[in-house]
Amino acid sequence: MNIQWMAKNLKNRIVLSSGIISYMLLLLWRIPLSRVIGDEGVGLMAPAFEMFVLTTLVTSYGMSNAMAGIIRYRVKRERYRNAGKVFKTAFVMNLFLGTVMALFLLFFSSWTAETIALERLSRMAVMAAAPSVFFASLIGLFRGYFNGYGMGVLTAHSQYIEKTAMFVGAILGGRAFYGYGQKVAALLQVEAHSYAYGALGAMLGVFISQVIAVLHLILVYVIYAGAFKGRPGQDNSRRAETRFEIQRMLIVNMVPLAAAAVCSNLFMLADQRFFNHCMNMTEQGNVRTAQWGSFYGKFAPLIGICAAFSCLFVHGLTGKICSAYEREEYRGMRERMGRAVRNASIVSFPAAIYLAVLGKPFSTCCYGRSTAQSAVLAGWLSKGAVLAALFTFCFLFGQILYKLRMTRELFLTSAASLAVHLAAAYFMTQRGHMGVDGLLCALILFFGIYIVLSFVFLNRRIKYRPDWFAGVLFPLGAAAVSGLVVYLLNLLLSGVAGAVLCIVISLPVGVFFHILFLVILRVIGETELQEMPLGFLFIMLGRTIGVF
Repeated sequence: MNIQWMAKNLKNRIVLSSGIISYMLLLLWRIPLSRVIGDEGVGLMAPAFEMFVLTTLVTSYGMSNAMAGIIRYRVKRERYRNAGKVFKTAFVMNLFLGTVMALFLLFFSSWTAETIALERLSRMAVMAAAPSVFFASLIGLFRGYFNGYGMGVLTAHSQYIEKTAMFVGAILGGRAFYGYGQKVAALLQVEAHSYAYGALGAMLGVFISQVIAVLHLILVYVIYAGAFKGRPGQDNSRRAETRFEIQRMLIVNMVPLAAAAVCSNLFMLADQRFFNHCMNMTEQGNVRTAQWGSFYGKFAPLIGICAAFSCLFVHGLTGKICSAYEREEYRGMRERMGRAVRNASIVSFPAAIYLAVLGKPFSTCCYGRSTAQSAVLAGWLSKGAVLAALFTFCFLFGQILYKLRMTRELFLTSAASLAVHLAAAYFMTQRGHMGVDGLLCALILFFGIYIVLSFVFLNRRIKYRPDWFAGVLFPLGAAAVSGLVVYLLNLLLSGVAGAVLCIVISLPVGVFFHILFLVILRVIGETELQEMPLGFLFIMLGRTIGVF
């Protein structure tokens, strides 16, 4: 029974955490892609992919969530005719938005590449992003429709299909076009053209993934459409809502959410421009694309995957916190909030410390061997690993703000954090010529401001007082001590074992000591350990040393 419960619980978590796992896949494919088209190719693809992400935050995220909420409200009250009208109205609006954004990228690709990103050879990749933006708007429509009718499982399946297709398509497309680009580069005697074509192929792979996702969603829509044919006859709508009323509701719900999402993700595109300008000013323009490709294709995915893994342990609690608040169960809400903060600390602190300590083995794995650039990447990881922990708390507080419908506060938090980040990045790169180090400082400021503001807004609403010792300081101390163990073990093994073996041995040992110290400090008890794999081992150790 216990195994069956664990299997069912795992299946539910995979569905409920589809957004986070999809995000991990979205980051993961950049690492093997950089082995195919080189860091230069990833650096040229970066502005195109960021443009694609930013536009889909409006069409595939903002509109999708807005229409899902409006449809859900009507479906619960059996107003199916009005719910259908919401879908049709959103379809026209989102299709218009997607078309306009796609045409903008298509006709202004040169201006976007040269002026915004300062990467002239990114033009072809930006053009290839245009059709992807159009199909992404269709994806957002169908996902919003399914979520509105309470069929989130279908949305989760489509996310996995899309990201898996993107993973495979980008790598295969990059490989095919990179080979063609090498011939063009040999003909024109300009090596950079091979990387430009590799970036083009990767973005065409992204386009193919969007087409596959749309076809899957259309098929599912056709299959399930029959299940709703009888519902309009059971309609309880008192009146038919006008198209203008629905458009107004969609805009009012979509704009703040989309604006907050764009502000939360705009920093990467802006940072590339700051970095490229800084490298040009310091007469290092010949290596800027490769360095940004390493930052975007290796550093950012490693930090992002580490942070997303930590978010998996707090994601499920955000919904329970908001449900308890809506039921006015304030004591239970604060207990869950404390547990969420503690979980974030327990997982994100050691994850960030281990990533910093094992920066050299991870960078060696990314490049396949120890090189000068892998040493640079290891330095970035040691300095910027703290971003993984900061991102986890940003995710936790941001999700609660969103689920408590505090959209205005969410937008103010994102906008203020972005403004501080842009100002800091500008002065550190344009005035101080600090390069990536300046960007890392600016990113730490971004996430730090986000955490402070979101916590202040939440505290005003839910009156939460954190337990700083059990919730933050004790997990940080346990993570620091276990990180020292990992550091010493890695130092011992680095001379006799490869990078992969160092990681495989050091990480489990570090996790073991981290949990042991948490048990000794009484941060976690028997109840939590019983839910963990091999938790019985720590229960036995705890009883042996007299903790339990």
